[in-house]
Amino acid sequence: MLIQQHIRVTVDAVVFGYSAKQGISVLLIKRKIPPHIFKWALPGGFVHNDESFEDGIKRELREEAGITINYLEQLYTFGAPERDPRGRIISIAYYALVDPSNFKLAPDTDAEAAQWCPIDELPFLAFDHKEIIALAQERLRNKIRYEPIGFELLGKKFSMAELESLYTHLLGRSVDRRNFQKKILSFGFLKTLPEKQKHPQQGRPAQLYSFDEKKYHALKKEGIFFEV
Repeated sequence: MLIQQHIRVTVDAVVFGYSAKQGISVLLIKRKIPPHIFKWALPGGFVHNDESFEDGIKRELREEAGITINYLEQLYTFGAPERDPRGRIISIAYYALVDPSNFKLAPDTDAEAAQWCPIDELPFLAFDHKEIIALAQERLRNKIRYEPIGFELLGKKFSMAELESLYTHLLGRSVDRRNFQKKILSFGFLKTLPEKQKHPQQGRPAQLYSFDEKKYHALKKEGIFFEV
């Protein structure tokens, strides 16, 4: 029997950012079209017929917030029948990691505003976007334990204290400072830079490091086991 389907496809992205002041934050846009007009939501929209899902979400992020991303991973497909009042619409959800200091948010198209919101202070969200964020946070928290994707959230130069603070926020618990530093340095993919932090928050100037991605991938091929 021929089954007629009227299913439309959207893409949405949970874009995580980090700052020492706010901790982990999520990029939100304020919708200026119905449904859920003037409500906060994740950036996203309908996929064009001539583009892939990944190209679609990258386009939506450029149009609705004015950002480009390097780290993007597909999260899950959300397809509850009543998730969208416009009809049978599924969402291919992604999560992304960026350093917010690299961008000046520039909302456009169907986004009235865009802002970074601390993950513990989320407002009421349109659709099932709260559920999408919760799953993305769980995925990120699990993945950073075995793959060093957290460096995507930092600037190119960072101190050990900044890295430790990042992982404390990502894991949702404190880490042993001495053991953390010893373990991170033992992996061999941090470059010790010939400079120190000019304006540390406290104490004497701190040593600066950078993440050597090429070195990490080379070590990974040799069988390095990254776990924090």
